[in-house]
Parts: sequence; C-alpha cells; structure tokens
Amino acid sequence: MGLKGFVEGGVASVIAGASTHPLDLIKVRMQLQGESHIPNLSSVQSCRPPFSLSSTANISLPTTLEAPPPPRVGPLSIGVRIIQTEGAAALFSGISATLLRQTLYSTTRMGLYDVLKHKWTDPDTNSMPLVSKIGAGLISGAVGAAVGNPADVAMVRMQADGRLPIENRRNYKSVVDALSQMSKQEGVASLWRGSSLTVNRAMIVTASQLASYDQAKEMILEKGLLSDGIGTHVAASFVAGFVASVASNPIDVIKTRVMNMKVEPGVEPPYKGALDCAVKTVKAEGPMALYKGFIPTISRQGPFTVVLFVTLEQVRKLLKDF
Repeated sequence: MGLKGFVEGGVASVIAGASTHPLDLIKVRMQLQGESHIPNLSSVQSCRPPFSLSSTANISLPTTLEAPPPPRVGPLSIGVRIIQTEGAAALFSGISATLLRQTLYSTTRMGLYDVLKHKWTDPDTNSMPLVSKIGAGLISGAVGAAVGNPADVAMVRMQADGRLPIENRRNYKSVVDALSQMSKQEGVASLWRGSSLTVNRAMIVTASQLASYDQAKEMILEKGLLSDGIGTHVAASFVAGFVASVASNPIDVIKTRVMNMKVEPGVEPPYKGALDCAVKTVKAEGPMALYKGFIPTISRQGPFTVVLFVTLEQVRKLLKDF
C-alpha cells in the first residue's frame, strides 16, 4: 500500500508539473520583478564634472546616478515578451529541473501523505479529522521539500536565467549541469540554499492543498452535490488550488529571490537570509510585493492541482487491483 501511494503520486505529479511548467516560469519571472541589482549608493562612483567650474557659478550637478524603476507588466505580457526575445522554447526553460523536482519532492510528499492518511484514518468511520489531514500534510511536505530542494534551486535559476543580461547568465545546459556547477562554484551547501523556505512553503502547500482537497471532496459527496467522478475531482481541485495559492505565495516570493540571488566571493550577498529578504522586499516595494505573481500562481496552481488530482484518481483506478 505504501509503495503504491508513492508511484501514484509520482506519476500524477510529473504529468501535472510538465503540463503547467510555462505558467510556473512566468510566475517566477513576475516574482523577481522590482528586485534591485543596483549596488548601494555608497559604492556607486560619484559623477564629477570633467572640468572645474568657477566658484561664483551657481550651478548644481547631481552627484549620483539613479536608474528609473523597471515597468511592471502582467503575466500575459511577460509570456509574450519571453517568446519574442527568447523564443517559444524558452517557456520550457528548466523543464528538466521541474521533472526532477516533481520526481523527488512531489513523489515523496504525495506518497508519505498517503501512508499517514491510511494510518490515521478511523477504521470504524473510515474518516480522518481535518486536523489530522493538516498534520499529515505538514509532515509529508517537510520531508519532500528536504529531499527535492537541490532540484528546486536549479529550477528557479534556470527559469530566471533569461531575464538576466547575457554576460550574467548562468547558461546551465540541464539540471545535472546546474547541480554540478553549483557544487563546484558555490559548494555543496548551495544546493540547499533557501531550504528553510522550501520546507516552510512545502508544509503550507501540502497541508493546504491535500487536506483541502480531501475535505472538499468529502463535503461534496456527503451533501450529494455530485457523484464520485471527474466533476467532483475537478471541483475539489479548484478549492485546493485556491487555498494553496493564498497560503503559500508570500513564502514563494521570498524563496524565489533567495534561491536566485548571485553570490560571489568577497561580495556581500543581496540578502543575508529569508527574514532579511522579506524585510528588504517590503521596505523597497511594499507589503503587496509578497503577492507578486499571484495571478500566474493561481493560474498555475489551479490547473496543476486539477491535473494532479484528476490524474491521481485515474491512476488509482488503474492500479486498484495491484
């Protein structure tokens, strides 16, 4: 029973991840909008006139250069821009990392949740309290995130690479190349950069997504609104996708920025950690910056969740006799 749950969850997750990858890439690009890569003003050379002016001349010149903030654009505009500047294939940048991430992270969390669900379900009533579902989601999400963090870091970097100037791009050829270069250039520990955020996000996503799906499905069946079929699975999936998006977006924004930051020897990194990133983001861009990319998040989370659970239910039927 335990192994079967891992297989079912893994197959469904890989299919869902691959089919919604372009939406995830657009979400990452939106979450990085407004992030400043300009050095501190103290490190910027002052602009000095090439000649001396008379002391009697009352002329004031700016001492620093200020770059105008980049324009904010929506998900559709970002998608069109990616296709125009990088080609349609760029929408699938980092797909190898996504597949590896789903294989490691989602297979683990889905399988472990299924194990805990069967273990904690009351055999007499064949039901599981909502609190227990949330607990199972928190545990399975944390374990899955710890296993899949290296692939998560590689995926974020590969998805974000196209927005960087050509000379600053990492140009990873594949997820294997990304993990190899990161280990050589930044140390093995870099593979777990932002792991605390990944774990926190995964706990929230898994608890809200899986628990709300099971709860919504049970309520629909108990009230007799729909029969146990695709209609019920789709309706419960939309509920799960919305709840997971609202709960996880702020952590997802911070996770994306921490994972994507470029760390160079002898240079202070843009963020000292998750809390520092959150504080700097809110100070520079306002509290709603934590919900950047929410439209593509829910646009991706909705279809992802629907494909995930509809596929999962179908795979369960196929493997029912095994």
